[in-house]
Amino acid sequence: MKVLVLCSGGDAPGMNRFIYSFSRKLEGELFYAKEGFKGLVEGKIFRIDERKIEEAKDEAGTIVLTSRYPEFKEQKFFNKGVKNAKIFDYVIILGGNGSQQGAKRLSENKVNTIFVPATIDNDVLDSSYSIGFDSAVNQCVYVVNNTMPSIQSTLQTCFFEIMGNKSSLLTKTVSNIVNADYTICEEKDIDYKKIGKIIKENLKKEKATLIVIKEKIKNVYEIEKDLEDMGYYVWSQIVGKLQRGGKPTKKELRMADKFADSTIKVIKNDGYSKKILVDKYGKFQILDL
Repeated sequence: MKVLVLCSGGDAPGMNRFIYSFSRKLEGELFYAKEGFKGLVEGKIFRIDERKIEEAKDEAGTIVLTSRYPEFKEQKFFNKGVKNAKIFDYVIILGGNGSQQGAKRLSENKVNTIFVPATIDNDVLDSSYSIGFDSAVNQCVYVVNNTMPSIQSTLQTCFFEIMGNKSSLLTKTVSNIVNADYTICEEKDIDYKKIGKIIKENLKKEKATLIVIKEKIKNVYEIEKDLEDMGYYVWSQIVGKLQRGGKPTKKELRMADKFADSTIKVIKNDGYSKKILVDKYGKFQILDL
């Protein structure tokens, strides 16, 4: 049996662990498409190096590389991808909603496809968890907790910009854990009057102000300048790639192992065109793409 694995979109901590765990349980040959759908289309397909994946099993990122490849939607590129995919008995795709659509399209063209949610945004439809989320939350909390003591020393206000693309889940989860003074998830939440009131009340208590904001709402440095023009001392921290680059948590490694187990189960049952999701109770489900 020949199986191909690829990672698509943004990298997520736990991707390496999934590939390692899956390779250990697979009764067959495992290959990867370098840089995801891009490598699938261009034929950049190689055998997994067991030694390298074992060395990276507890590290963030993905040693098979990933990329965003919108060209895969174009028929001429897609056709090349299908041709290369059909060499394999199964194609395993790790990624978010866009990657799931690519997986579904492959399956509709008679490619035995299995989709595994892997995105720090945790926004895959119908799944309560995706590989990378717990590690991203943990890293954001680490940044906040290791920044705020300095902010407190000068009684400033600090904005922490959190990734999440169109989803607010990561921002809200981090905000709840660090007990933020204010959370901005939509443009309407940028209420300078309300923010100013919170800052003033905190200053009376000799307390710094902690504000968490989701990315892609408004340039955080513009908000910083607006508040400084109003007389407030403001600092901004863009957590950014730190969310992806932190070591996977113990929970992340366990979840990646479980996703790998479920993927093996699909293959042993001769399943195809499947997606592996987690319901609200934390139970793994194997559903049609």
